Amino acid sequence: MNILIIGATSGIGKALFEHYAKDGNRIGIVGRRTHLLDELCRQYPSNTFAATADITKQDEIEQAIHLLYRELGNIDLAIICSGTGDLNPSLDYTIERLTIETNVMGWTFVIDTLYNLFEQQNHGHLVAITSAGGLRGEPTAPAYSATKAYQINYMEALRKKAFKVGNKIVVTDIRPGLVDTAMAKGDNLFWVMPVDKVAHQISTAIRRKKSKLYVTKRWHVLAVINKFLPFSLYKRM
Repeated sequence: MNILIIGATSGIGKALFEHYAKDGNRIGIVGRRTHLLDELCRQYPSNTFAATADITKQDEIEQAIHLLYRELGNIDLAIICSGTGDLNPSLDYTIERLTIETNVMGWTFVIDTLYNLFEQQNHGHLVAITSAGGLRGEPTAPAYSATKAYQINYMEALRKKAFKVGNKIVVTDIRPGLVDTAMAKGDNLFWVMPVDKVAHQISTAIRRKKSKLYVTKRWHVLAVINKFLPFSLYKRM
């Protein structure tokens, strides 16, 4: 299988790269840090292709996608793991702007580019790592929760779009809870899941062509409670 992973140098993206690379899949990887991409290429030199790009720089990321597409010949599965988010209770706009530029503007360009590429191929599986944090507004990280809500709704729109044209494109929304990566920020965190366990459940959902999945499974229960909890109670949490 030919796979593209955007945001492959750390966290969930790196764990998924290692999962698929060891099984012999041909993988194109994109990230901002060339030295980390080079390290991954050295691990699996025969089946890994890399391109350095920042998701917020449209020309860079577009060039990287098309370069790897030519290297691979076609793309069967694309996984978008790039994202950012910081605690920002003081509403520092510099932090909020970077989150929006990455999680909305850059992310949307990548998603649209890949969906259109899959339409040209007449097949493909598009996967985005969104977040269970996108279900409600979080005062300690407003832009993060809001941009993840945007991503969740955008992926739902694409699933509906794909259905209307015959499901030749599979669209999967992966919504992690807290995972033991650099993205897990704050004090008194609970249910922080090991990244390898999360990657295994994500790969299973991809294989089964799930439309959406909360990982790990216990976060599905919490997400349902959180989603339907009245605001009168939610605001006190």
